[in-house]
Formats: sequence, C-alpha cells, structure tokens
Amino acid sequence: MRHLVAAAALFATLSAPAHAQETERYRLERTDTGFVRMDTATGQMSVCEERSGQLVCRTSTDERVAYEERIDDLERRVEALERQAGAGSDDGTRVLPSEEEFERSLGYMKRFFQNFFDVVEDWEKGLRKPDEEPVPDRT
Repeated sequence: MRHLVAAAALFATLSAPAHAQETERYRLERTDTGFVRMDTATGQMSVCEERSGQLVCRTSTDERVAYEERIDDLERRVEALERQAGAGSDDGTRVLPSEEEFERSLGYMKRFFQNFFDVVEDWEKGLRKPDEEPVPDRT
C-alpha cells in the first residue's frame, strides 16, 4: 500500500509541470468582436467568437493553407504506399512472396534463432557453478 501511495505522489509531482505548461500554452485577448487566441509555443493566432456559451475559433488563412498542404502530402504518400502494396496484382490483393524470397526469409529466421539460443546457452553456462555438471535433457 505504501508503494501505491508513493507512486501516486510521484506521478502527481511529475505531471503537474506538464499540465501547467499545457494550460499556459494559449493566451486569449479580448477584442471588440470577440477574442484572439495566441499559441505561445508556435506564435500562431486564431480569431475566436463566443457562440451559445462556447468559444469557437477559426484558423488563420496561413494556418489553414499549411494544414491543407499537409493533408495533400499525406494523401499522396498513402496512395503511393497503396500502389506499392498492390503491385503485381490486378485486383489489388497482396501477392505472396516468391519461393526464393520465402527461403531467404526462412534462412534469416533460422540464423536469428540459432544465434539467440547460442547466447542463452552461453548465459546459462555463466550462471552455473564451476563444480556443477549440466543436467541432461530428459525427453
């Protein structure tokens, strides 16, 4: 129980600066028509209005253009990946690897596991006392 209380206190202590920093990120200034919101981290500004008790902010033209350019870039990348994934098949389904590619991949896996088991075996030998004999496998 003491560990749980200590962990909760540590979490609260570590998360408080991050929460405070996030709440101070935006700064609102009242204008004649509403508010201007400034992102203190990036310097971007948005015009905000109060509608039905909620603050509604519009992005600036520059910010909107950058946002749309980012979306276009991501759409082009997704299309390129989809073309690459569907290459070699007319109906867009994924093509299985050739026999050579499969055997090569299987060879990589075999080498990986053999090396891994060799490392484990060396590690186990290091844990044994010098006068201890290895225990024979019983199968």
